[in-house]
Amino acid sequence: MPLPKSEFDQLFPCEFSTPEDLLEPDQLYTVYEIARMLQQLDPDAEIEAETEDVLLDWAIPWVMVHADDLVIADPRSEDEPGYYGLKTDE
Repeated sequence: MPLPKSEFDQLFPCEFSTPEDLLEPDQLYTVYEIARMLQQLDPDAEIEAETEDVLLDWAIPWVMVHADDLVIADPRSEDEPGYYGLKTDE
């Protein structure tokens, strides 16, 4: 159910990091690591599965929106996710 803005003490701009701000140019990351980093968590942070599901709901569209700025590497094995990285001139 929608709520009036007046019910909240403070409102913040809805800003997301760009790939250049978030990712190191020489590293590849899983979508799970990106999800944590978008929330300013360490990429290896231990989080509950339910929290991870919510973070993925934010990270997957972020990856899609920034696809032109990213490269992808196939998983190294069947039980591993793919990896994403910052597109560079190299």
